[in-house]
Amino acid sequence: MLTVIDEYTREALCVAVAPRMGSVGVLEALYPLFLKHGQPEFIRSDNGPEFTSEGFQAWLKKVGVKPIRIYPGSPWENRYNERFNGTLRRELLNAEWFISIEQARTVIAKWLKQYNHIRPHQALNMRPPVPETMSDFCI
Repeated sequence: MLTVIDEYTREALCVAVAPRMGSVGVLEALYPLFLKHGQPEFIRSDNGPEFTSEGFQAWLKKVGVKPIRIYPGSPWENRYNERFNGTLRRELLNAEWFISIEQARTVIAKWLKQYNHIRPHQALNMRPPVPETMSDFCI
């Protein structure tokens, strides 16, 4: 599972679910985010092989994104993502038993919408990262 958080807005941009995810899977998850949200200045990640591979590093360089890697054993350097992962685990993953990848994707997508649009965040003065507006309900 790959989780992507905007450190400024605290919006959870993506939770990509796959049985295994290498650098190609990470690129497949990030590319649509770049198209939708624009190119970030940097990407903070751990030192997993999917992030340190030559192909991934070459792609980041090609698109002009600076990689920032946390030191091994230092999860506090990636605190927003670590907190999100803990919240996802407590509120959803520990409470659900998924039969298939598709079911997991569906349930996580529904939870992600609630996390971003409805759920209050203490760090944001009890507001969600992307509050819903009346236009969100128009057909």
